[in-house]
Amino acid sequence: MPVDTAAIAARARETGRLGIDTEFVGEGRYRPLLCLVQVVVLDEDGASQVTVLDPLVDDGFDADPLAEVLADPSVEIVLHAGRQDVALLRRVWGTELTNIFDTQVAAGFAGLRAQLGYEPLLNEILGVRLRKSASFTKWDARPLSPEQVEYAREDVLHILQLATKLQERLDGMGRLQWATEECKFLEGIRDDRDPDTIFEKLPRVGALEPAIRAVARELVVWREEAAQQADRPVSSVLQDATLVEIAKRRPKSAERLTQIRGLHEGTLRRRGPDIIAAVERGRERPPIPSTYERPAQPEPEDAPLIALAEALVRTRALENDLAYELMAARADLQRIVLAVRDDAPLPEVRTLQGWRRELIGDELIALLTGDLALAMGPDRKIEVIARTASA
Repeated sequence: MPVDTAAIAARARETGRLGIDTEFVGEGRYRPLLCLVQVVVLDEDGASQVTVLDPLVDDGFDADPLAEVLADPSVEIVLHAGRQDVALLRRVWGTELTNIFDTQVAAGFAGLRAQLGYEPLLNEILGVRLRKSASFTKWDARPLSPEQVEYAREDVLHILQLATKLQERLDGMGRLQWATEECKFLEGIRDDRDPDTIFEKLPRVGALEPAIRAVARELVVWREEAAQQADRPVSSVLQDATLVEIAKRRPKSAERLTQIRGLHEGTLRRRGPDIIAAVERGRERPPIPSTYERPAQPEPEDAPLIALAEALVRTRALENDLAYELMAARADLQRIVLAVRDDAPLPEVRTLQGWRRELIGDELIALLTGDLALAMGPDRKIEVIARTASA
């Protein structure tokens, strides 16, 4: 009997909340295959009602009511480490996801380490232990065992209660808005494969001549189509480095193709004619000029400044009981240091936006422009000191 997803959606709207998780298989595929969707709502007594939805069975279910709820900003969508879940559901169900609360993200603001797993987080906050006996399972194989279904249920059974506790904790710390702002970033996560974006990320493609770039772009399009048709990872069709080398040489025959490193005999036999055809189409395309500008490069003397910036971030992370990884990435710190060094516009990195700007971004700029200094305090902790003009 098909699952009444309309009733689940109605209950989510009544309570203003829906917990959700997915099981998928990504290995050896063009894009991950959605295998299960687990949803949870609270009943009238506040108990969790879990439903496991199976997209791979024959009778299936109507996903539309739940897809509409995911896009409803009046319903909070609760997940844990939900980047892949968001991307999958957006693509497969053709929906947006709004008003997301990710319990893993929230944990980093609540004084717990970043990227904490669901099981240890449940144990830490609710004192709940999961059995997790089917973590390495083939979710695309049918029929599912009772053990697999129970494992899937447990992934959402307590997630709404967990979210409530984390929100209460964050509200008491004055950080609920920070976590909410951070979770909003997840709304834009997707796993669409845009040929232009993939093309521009090829190794050293920006330095190629325009005519060669046109061939490389055509090879990217062909590779995406071939991988999608075979439902195989693009790397199993043609590696990036090999693709660029083919574009450079623009072979006109199978014999010339055999002279390129990285092309295995099986690939040449199965795909050689298609590769040659793609090269020919690329030759006929208009050249693609490069807009590549070599980014600023660090000099040896920049290393201490990057380390100094990192010391400031780690100091504030410790003081605020925040996961360091939430505050800044080393690559972002490098970009900030180089921009200040070159008197260039500040980069649009997350460290200089939103709550991060408030907590650490402005201080970073002041440190790098000489208005702040770091010193060892009497308790062997770093002190941040405002420098006077005379100093």
